[in-house]
Amino acid sequence: MEQVYIKQLAQHEGQEVTLKGWLAQKRDSKGLAFLVLRDGTGFVQCVVDINTVGEEMFEAAKRLTQESSFTVTGLVRKDEKQFGGYEVQVKALTVYSISTDFPITPKEHGVEFLMDHRHLWLRSRRQWAIMRVRNTIIFAIHKFFHERGFVQMDAPIFTGNACEGTSTLFETDFYGEPAYLSQSGQLYGEAMAMAQGLIYTFGPTFRAEKSKTRRHLSEFWMIEPEMAFYDLKMDMDLIEDFIRYVVSDVLKTCTLEFEVLERKTDYLSRITEPFIRMKYEEAVDVIKGLKAIDGKTSIQMLEDDLQALKTEIATKQKDIEEREAKIASGTLNKGERNFNQNKIDQLKNDIKDLNEKATNIPEWLESARDFVRGDDFGGSHETVLTRMFGLPVMVYNWPREVKAFYMKEDENDLGYAKGVDLLAPEGYGEVVGGGERETDLNKLTQKIEEHKLPMEAFEWYLDLRRYGNIPHSGFGLGLERLVAWICGLQHIRETIPFPRAYGRLLP
Repeated sequence: MEQVYIKQLAQHEGQEVTLKGWLAQKRDSKGLAFLVLRDGTGFVQCVVDINTVGEEMFEAAKRLTQESSFTVTGLVRKDEKQFGGYEVQVKALTVYSISTDFPITPKEHGVEFLMDHRHLWLRSRRQWAIMRVRNTIIFAIHKFFHERGFVQMDAPIFTGNACEGTSTLFETDFYGEPAYLSQSGQLYGEAMAMAQGLIYTFGPTFRAEKSKTRRHLSEFWMIEPEMAFYDLKMDMDLIEDFIRYVVSDVLKTCTLEFEVLERKTDYLSRITEPFIRMKYEEAVDVIKGLKAIDGKTSIQMLEDDLQALKTEIATKQKDIEEREAKIASGTLNKGERNFNQNKIDQLKNDIKDLNEKATNIPEWLESARDFVRGDDFGGSHETVLTRMFGLPVMVYNWPREVKAFYMKEDENDLGYAKGVDLLAPEGYGEVVGGGERETDLNKLTQKIEEHKLPMEAFEWYLDLRRYGNIPHSGFGLGLERLVAWICGLQHIRETIPFPRAYGRLLP
């Protein structure tokens, strides 16, 4: 019988199908075995009854261990209680191979252990869901740009010049000459936009920052559109349309994956609302508590958040004490004791998370009050700003000193660059950075000199201003940061199949 995939089971309700895959989980009792089979498209419970399959096949099912590979043929039955809504009543089972001593079992493991076994960790249900969301995001990105008439083009990975600054370059040998791994495809994107009008690049980029924060990778993927004849406002309009399109597509497509991730989608569902737009100076006023939003300043909001967290922690702690007293009384049966102990363990985990949030808030308060006008935003400032709105916030017209050399200075607001950062809510910070590009040849040359970049490496780039110079804009989206936000992940290392970061080159 031809193989059917788990994602297709809804089309085969009441029919006999053949599935092939690996064992994710198993439990058995006298005469019954419950096998959770995964095949890459999903997970489904397969029920093996000794009265249906016979003793020999039933014993084969009992011998299966985690990650053993096998095939089953059976009847598809709808069951809303099961993950995915279906289960399979097995009529026949064949074993391909038995897995022995699989290193990653359902028990808890430390992060370093899991990262060392990333090639196996990818098989877990949570990682499966994250990778499926990532795939949906990538497909939605391509759909958006192709529907808008953009041409996908590829920028080189080997470059002879810096784009974002010389301190974060990976240098390599290119046939005896120094070369660098690309920090961004943007400069090449500008050249391609002069030929095609509307283009986007989608490729790997590299930053040699020796950082181990939850938001940094050394190798990540960037989506970088460049648009001829676009100004900053048109650029921001496109960014908003783009993010709204992608997030809406994922919300519609990935309901099962969000269920696995236990992802609350309240903030994501607000994506249909207009994004917040404000200039840098206004954003600073909000962060420092100098400007109220809906009658409340950032300082007041953070103080209220801290008090609410303390109240919630105290409530949960009281619940724990009451349940512990019930267990200690000796009046509960085994089932009641287990229920209360499981609830206590869950409450303790909740308190741990709440304490971590409560610890962050005083730091955010200090950071907000002490922010120096003219500086770039850090993660805490971005968190405070987006917390005020619960929506993506677009901050534009930044001090030119904190933006890249190619950013155009606002002729009506000297000292400020026509750049924009889109900050995601829930503390996920910058996911998009872009702006209008400098078109004045003399100013661009001066900026290259100010940044102490080798002029000869940028002569080709300056040619774009010498021949057919036009206003143009673009932006860059960090794919992994977008995946982290949409999935609600605490660390960016889970957003890419095999992360490369400071101190991590294997597997």
